[in-house]
Amino acid sequence: MYYPFMVADSFPDAKGPDAKGPTDFIGFIGRATEHLAEEGLNVDRATELLLTLNRASSAITYDLEASIHRPQGSSWATFRILNVLWHAGALSSRRVAELADMTKQAVSNLTGPMVDKGLFERAPDPGDGRGVVLSLTPEGERTVRALYVEQHQRERAWVDVLDADEQDTLIRLLTRLVTDRAELAARTRSPQPPGSP
Repeated sequence: MYYPFMVADSFPDAKGPDAKGPTDFIGFIGRATEHLAEEGLNVDRATELLLTLNRASSAITYDLEASIHRPQGSSWATFRILNVLWHAGALSSRRVAELADMTKQAVSNLTGPMVDKGLFERAPDPGDGRGVVLSLTPEGERTVRALYVEQHQRERAWVDVLDADEQDTLIRLLTRLVTDRAELAARTRSPQPPGSP
């Protein structure tokens, strides 16, 4: 079977165990699917599709963090929280975690350092005696806006390989992949709406 991401099977300068195998992160997809077939396991497009999706997401996220956020003394996780608060306004830390697709503990761990940096404020949650409400400070808003402008240029560079119709199609397909899941009962970090399975 042909896998479009399969690449040459050796590193030009590698020695020892690394001398044979896929030459890059994406090339691994072809090797993985080929190996599954060699093992006599059921291999279909689902494996290749989800490996490709996962690896594309990881590669882009890593690039954005390494080229934009770390040089600014930030992180991808910090940007996700700032971005949620920027677009949605003041929210409970629980809701921030849901919308940022992070654990409550991860948001909690980042809250102190971001408050110390003056990026957002923390106040008691009137609806939850143990919870807190997070909101951006003016400095936090300036920071997330500047990060977004820089990140958006990088995002454009990533997606410019696709024309507008291809981008629309990809958005539509990915949205469908993650929203039409009632029969799957997929586990997510966000709570399911009332009446969901």
